Amino acid sequence: MGQDSAVTRERTRPRRRVTLFGVLGELLITVGAITLLFVAWQLWIGDWIIGAQNNAAGQSQSQQWEKSYGGDATGSPSPSSTPTPAATTAPPAMAQPANAQVFGVMHIPRFGSDYAVKIAGGVTRAGTLDPIGIGHYPGAPMPGAVGNVALAAHRTTFGKPFNRIADLHIGDAIVIETPQGWYTYRFRTLEYVKPDAVDVLLPVPQESGLSADGRYLTMTSCSPMYSKAERIVAYSSFESFTPRAAGAPASLAAVS
Repeated sequence: MGQDSAVTRERTRPRRRVTLFGVLGELLITVGAITLLFVAWQLWIGDWIIGAQNNAAGQSQSQQWEKSYGGDATGSPSPSSTPTPAATTAPPAMAQPANAQVFGVMHIPRFGSDYAVKIAGGVTRAGTLDPIGIGHYPGAPMPGAVGNVALAAHRTTFGKPFNRIADLHIGDAIVIETPQGWYTYRFRTLEYVKPDAVDVLLPVPQESGLSADGRYLTMTSCSPMYSKAERIVAYSSFESFTPRAAGAPASLAAVS
């Protein structure tokens, strides 16, 4: 009798009803999980992969230039222990690049010994920033020239070449490698400005009407992270040019 009652209660227990709201709720949970995975890929996993690819491409470009010159192309340049007299050689003039034309590779020891990102003409996302890495503002002076060499790159997404721009220390080397040699700049200061503050690109940054009598480098990116509310700007001053014949400069040495 007791067993019959238990079976009867089991049979009469109401089954869970499938409702439209229940199905929609489960779909939303699934969509949310997929969205979170996509965001994680875009902001972290994908960025790490693209960043590694950008560095590998920059190192490969450096090796090609070294091989074309006739040097050792077995690896990335190894800095000499002491500066050579040739490091004071007057920097050669460079022609303005076409849009998306690669003309240099940036090395920043503060960002790691493997940091090597290509620099190309233009600052459009489709042409330069997304597929290549670092863009050169059209019409701005080229590396080594008198005036303000102005560059831009992402701080997040697409390999985020300027992700650690706020970590620079005064005196850190910013080295631009070209087929002719290495242009070394030294970091001076950071500034945060509004997106329309184009005066940071002037020949003398933020000094309207002045003619440049020095050689500067301005690096721009978005700020804060994952926002376009402001721009973070890193200013550097030219130190020296080292021709390829002299070997890689001491400024490429790792920092502690």
